Amino acid sequence: MSLLDTLRQQDSLFLPAIPQKPQGRYVHFVLLRETESFPLFQTDGSLNVIRVRAGHQAEHRETISRLVIFKRKQTSPERLTGRELLRSYGIITDAEKQPNTCVYNSADFCKQCPDCILYGYAIGSSGAEKSKVQVDSSFSITRYEASHKAFSFNALHEHGTMTDKGETRSSFGEQDHVTPQVFFPSIVTLRDPTYAGFLYVLGNLLRTDHYGAQETRTGKVYNHLLAITWGNGEIFSNLRYTQVIYDTLVERQQYREQEPLDPQDVQLAALSGYRLLIDEEPVVRAAEFLMPELDELRREVIAIYSDAEQTRAVLNELNTTAQEYAKKYGAKK
Repeated sequence: MSLLDTLRQQDSLFLPAIPQKPQGRYVHFVLLRETESFPLFQTDGSLNVIRVRAGHQAEHRETISRLVIFKRKQTSPERLTGRELLRSYGIITDAEKQPNTCVYNSADFCKQCPDCILYGYAIGSSGAEKSKVQVDSSFSITRYEASHKAFSFNALHEHGTMTDKGETRSSFGEQDHVTPQVFFPSIVTLRDPTYAGFLYVLGNLLRTDHYGAQETRTGKVYNHLLAITWGNGEIFSNLRYTQVIYDTLVERQQYREQEPLDPQDVQLAALSGYRLLIDEEPVVRAAEFLMPELDELRREVIAIYSDAEQTRAVLNELNTTAQEYAKKYGAKK
C-alpha cells in the first residue's frame, strides 16, 4: 500500500466533503522558494522591500531591508497553474454560455469549480467565497542589498539594433531584478482538506515554477517542499520562520553577505527552524512529514501528475466535491 493510500484512510486527516463552517483542520505545506533566474517581485515599478528585524534572537535584533513576495504574487501563479490543468481536462472552459464557463478575475467566475471553491472569489453583490488556501507574504533570508541587481534594457528592432532608417529608438531603461539563489521561506495552508483538495493544492505547488512580473521571460522559482503537517490550528508566520533560519545560518557560520547561500545549508537550517518553532505552537499535530522522509510522498504525488488517467481521476473527484459544496452552500445554491 502506498503512503498516500495509508494517509487517505485516516479520518483525522481528511474530510469526506468540503464543509460550510470551519472544522479546525489544517494541513500546512512548508516551502523554501528558491529563485533560479531573475524574477521581478514589484509594485509600481520597483521591487517590494521592507525594513524588519534581522533575526529572532536578541543578538540579531538589528534592522535590515528584505525583499518581499506579497501573498497574491504567490497564490496567483499557483492558482493559474491549477486552472490550466482544469481547462485541459475539460472541467472548466472560457467559451461563452457553456455550463462550465469560468473566466478568471471577472464577473464570470463559475462559482462552482474546484478553483472557485478552494481559492475563493468575490463578485460584489453576485456572491463571494472565502479562500480555503491561506498564504501570507514571504521575506528573503538575505538582505535586499545582496539579493538584487540592476539591469539595463532596450527595445531592439527585428534586425537586432536600436536604429532603423536612420532613426534610433529611445527605449532605454534600467530595472532591478532579484538575483538567483535567493530564498523565501513560505507556508501555504489548506483549511479543512479533502483528499482530492490536498492533492490539487500540493500539485499546484509542485507544478508552478514561474512567479512575478514578466513571468514568460524570467521569474523561474523552485519550490523546495520541506515539511507537511496536519494540525488543529494555524502555525507560525513566514517572517518569524525567516528570522529563525537567519539565526541558525549565522550561528553555523553559513550566512554570507556577498555570496549566494548554499541551498543545502539553507534547507538544513529551515528544517531546524521548523522543529524549533512547531514545538512552541499550541496545536495538536495529527500527522507530520519532514525531509528526507517526505520525499517518498512527493514522488507519489509526482507519479499521479505524470499519469493522465490518475490526474483525471483526482480532478473528477475534486470537481464532484466542489459541485456538491456549491449546490449546498455556495452562490450557486
